[in-house]
Amino acid sequence: MAETFHAWAAADRGAKLQPFDYSPGPLGPEQVQIRVESCGLCHSDLSMLDNDWGNSVYPLVLGHEAIGIVEAAGDFAKGVKVGDRVGLGWFAGSCMHCRPCLSGRHNLCATAEQTIVGRHGGFADRVRCHWSWALKLPEGIDPKKAGPLFCGGITAFGPIADFGVKPTHRVGVIGIGGLGHLALQFLSKWGCHVTAFTSSDSKSAEAKALGANAVLNSRDSAAMKSAAGSFDFILSTVNVPLDWSAYINLLAPDGRLHFVGAVLEPIEVQAFSLIGQRKRISGSPLGAPATVLDMLDFCARHGIAPQTETFAMADVNDALEHLKAGKARYRIVLEN
Repeated sequence: MAETFHAWAAADRGAKLQPFDYSPGPLGPEQVQIRVESCGLCHSDLSMLDNDWGNSVYPLVLGHEAIGIVEAAGDFAKGVKVGDRVGLGWFAGSCMHCRPCLSGRHNLCATAEQTIVGRHGGFADRVRCHWSWALKLPEGIDPKKAGPLFCGGITAFGPIADFGVKPTHRVGVIGIGGLGHLALQFLSKWGCHVTAFTSSDSKSAEAKALGANAVLNSRDSAAMKSAAGSFDFILSTVNVPLDWSAYINLLAPDGRLHFVGAVLEPIEVQAFSLIGQRKRISGSPLGAPATVLDMLDFCARHGIAPQTETFAMADVNDALEHLKAGKARYRIVLEN
């Protein structure tokens, strides 16, 4: 008898999620099957629900921050076993033979399988993935809060680890939300002098509690000009267009403005604003499995965790409305 997964799915663009059963077929020889205990709700789920990126396939089971117990493993699965508690993020598989995969950069695999793109994700009782992306939780990580680390967390941590950010650097974070509140914690514990950029002074105390040494109101043109040339690294976590030239002006020689927020509008920049002092603009997806493991160890060592609100999985539509309304502080977790 074929196995049945019980999930919540959108039948069409922007539709309410409804109970949805499906048969996943035979377990692949390198796959693991995870019994989902909880799954984070991310803004990327909203983007996929509304097909903002043009790659959504319906019926669509969202959810790419799953935490659960491995209950089955294919004959050639490695590194995890039945009974392990693991997390699954945006990626559910990669080819394992291209140059990026062979060099440990599985997240840059051109044919990487994405957990909610063309397949069913973690808003369900079970989900599957390749063994390499089912990553064990270390001691010291609260599984009820861990889900958002597998998307929001690694999205913010990856560039810090991958682009040579040093403890002596002066760094900034644009946007104090689901990604930004984790970036502040990471960079503070990394040893950097951290500035939070915000358009609202009301978030100043909260940003400092999360690890910011200073808060700069991005609407204060005088303050922005006075900070010119003083940042080695600025991480943008927002998904809306801003005056990027103002932030490039803040960079020191060899400074980097790095994007992890999915801004859909073109980023306009004058070449000479980069050339003279060798400034850089870059972006990145989520991190490779080894980087995720490093992040989890770093979180356990320093007591870093996302701030979460909890909903029952059956209340997923209420959770989506809460997120749409901008009320989430700062991440949402759905519990089975």
